[in-house]
Amino acid sequence: MSSPGLPTIDRRTFLGGFLLSVLATPLAVKAQQAGKVYRIGILAPGTGPLAHFEAFRQGLRDLGYVEGQSVILEPRWEEGKPERYATFAEELARLNVDVIVAGTTPASLAAKNATATIPIVMAATGQGAVELGLVASLARPGGNITGLVLQTHELAGKRLEFIKEVVPGISRVALFWTPLQIHQTQVKEHEAAAKSLGVRLQSLEVRSPGDFEGAFQAASRGRARAVIMAQAALFSIHRARLAELALNDRLPTISGETGFAKAGGLMNYGPNIVDSWRRAAGYVDKILRGVKPGDLPVEQPTKFELVINLKTAKALGLTIPQSILVRADEIIQ
Repeated sequence: MSSPGLPTIDRRTFLGGFLLSVLATPLAVKAQQAGKVYRIGILAPGTGPLAHFEAFRQGLRDLGYVEGQSVILEPRWEEGKPERYATFAEELARLNVDVIVAGTTPASLAAKNATATIPIVMAATGQGAVELGLVASLARPGGNITGLVLQTHELAGKRLEFIKEVVPGISRVALFWTPLQIHQTQVKEHEAAAKSLGVRLQSLEVRSPGDFEGAFQAASRGRARAVIMAQAALFSIHRARLAELALNDRLPTISGETGFAKAGGLMNYGPNIVDSWRRAAGYVDKILRGVKPGDLPVEQPTKFELVINLKTAKALGLTIPQSILVRADEIIQ
């Protein structure tokens, strides 16, 4: 029975109005946020938009962000000079961007040194995030940094194993690495793996693209029968040139950099760096929605890709064993 003096309300009308009010609440919140334009700073290797950067942009689009409307990207390219990251990171901090995305380990360190308050998302930090002091732990990063690590140091032995299978009887392998302090660990891990596998490792420091030809010549003089590329942005950016030189010197080469085999190298094995950048967009989205970076666990790769270029193998006079072909994620004919 209705109360005296009050209008009778139909139950369906009441429920409908209640549901509309509930549904309208998040819509109202979204409407309030609609006018917000987020600014995202990006510290990236190379000289311009590469596949990893485009993957990040696509990741943002998939999450509903529109460049120029809801988000503005502020990319800074190191152009083969990692020391520039420090200046760029300070510049982005002064701009007071909402998030900084760091594409390499040196970029992550530069961002950390530049700000303790702006959230930082590691898009593809090579290794040692805890050891380098970037995060307190992978499970609970704490502070203002989170994101994705590649854990490349666990892969040294596997790449050497692939080379041994592809080049039977191999006893000498050259390792190309860059002089950044963080890459010293990779050298030690490759040396340990080579010792356990009975292979002599020739360590060759490569500082710039101008050193590429000399490094291959040194590998040949040292009687190396294959080359391993340590994980480094320098080798990723110039993978096509490295693949060409390796073929000219008839040296089988394996890299951890995504796209090396497609660029003409023999093999690449490691986490998909392009996909890592795409997933970094998810971290940015969570942070922009109010989640603290220190509460977001750091992701490690769960899948490693083996890509083989059979055309390059044929040019080198190599037959890839079936035991390796069946493990390949992609075979380039």
